[in-house]
Amino acid sequence: MNVAVLLLLGLGLLEAEGRCFFSRTQEHCVCYNLSQKSLGSITQCLAATVVEFRGGELERYVAFPISDLNPSTIEMLGSLVIRKIIFGDLLVPEILLARVLRFFSYTQVQELVFESCIFKGRGNWAEMARQDLPILSLHFHNVTSAPLTGREQDFSSLSSWLETLQELSVTGSHVTSLPCSIGRLFRALRSLDMAQNSLGDKSLMPTFCEGAFPQLQVLSLQCNNLTSYHSVCESMQLLRELQHLDLSQNKLMADPSSSCQWPVALRIFNLSNNGLDEVLTPLPPSLEVLDVSCNHLFAVDISLSSLKKFFLSQNMLQAAPSIRNYPMLDTLHLDNNSITELPWDEVKLLGHLQDVTAAGNPYNCSCSGAGGVQALAGLVHLGQGWPQDYKCHSPPRCQGRLVKDVLVSVLQCNSAAVIAPLCIALILLGVAGA
Repeated sequence: MNVAVLLLLGLGLLEAEGRCFFSRTQEHCVCYNLSQKSLGSITQCLAATVVEFRGGELERYVAFPISDLNPSTIEMLGSLVIRKIIFGDLLVPEILLARVLRFFSYTQVQELVFESCIFKGRGNWAEMARQDLPILSLHFHNVTSAPLTGREQDFSSLSSWLETLQELSVTGSHVTSLPCSIGRLFRALRSLDMAQNSLGDKSLMPTFCEGAFPQLQVLSLQCNNLTSYHSVCESMQLLRELQHLDLSQNKLMADPSSSCQWPVALRIFNLSNNGLDEVLTPLPPSLEVLDVSCNHLFAVDISLSSLKKFFLSQNMLQAAPSIRNYPMLDTLHLDNNSITELPWDEVKLLGHLQDVTAAGNPYNCSCSGAGGVQALAGLVHLGQGWPQDYKCHSPPRCQGRLVKDVLVSVLQCNSAAVIAPLCIALILLGVAGA
């Protein structure tokens, strides 16, 4: 078999007539439904760093003989600059994938992506035993395959490769659990994305068992079926290297009796879009970034001495949280709440705060309300929403006006600052006259 046909089988399609198209930068090449008659089209993609294959099915080639490569072909594969390969809208017989994947060991491909693919049947992965691959990043989105449970032997045959994998994402694929024994194979994995699946509270503890994902630093469980804050916390106990956890778009609820402590390495925590009416506690002790935007929070009364970035947009806050509770804070987002005034006087005392966004709030533009926002605009960066999205809601005479356009009179808004010196002056004149 010539190398072009091998590449079509190993890296692409042999289906209907099709062509390949380069992006403007000539780095990304997309191929649609290629056939043996259009091999010239795929050969032009060999100069790209990203190659994408869309549409087709490979079942007719399950019995096609695939011979070992000769030295010249191996040398050619090693010289290719392709670093990322994307497969989309494909019916993939797993037995064919198992036979072809080993040829990737001769390439420099580092990232492999499957989007909207159906994996059919079961492959014989024994040929991959002790086989190393250069692929460090593996992504599956909206894929269908046989259940993972009971397939430990298949994954064991891939252990030489899986033990070096650094990034794995399986998203939008209806995954309900990940067997403990499979998790233990990912010895070097740094990032795991399991967003948009069907993981529940009870499935997490077996997934993150003793010895599973020992180097994991970034974990996304966004948009699953998680409800118990305590159960999720308990499931994370063995992930000692975990630094970034995304639990957004779930339906988490507090457990008042919970004393669970999060991994001490955790620095970035995303609890946005959970329908929360209070900030769930306990929180990671050394937290630096907390995102609780898009919830139903009316107030925030927590203290975090190490917090640097606090995202509170799209809640129901009546007032901004006291900045004194976050002495290291440099970023505060308060867009689209019910805040009428900003704590600009506290900002003056804390020099770390540089980035504040608070557009879309119903500002009270009498005296301190307008004056506070105007003063804050001179102290920090108010983002792209300033000044057009900072509008007065009250009093009626200012409603609809931009906050920046409201004239703040010292005599009107701080009469004490004028009257007090005047009174003192009159008293001194009276004393002098006497």
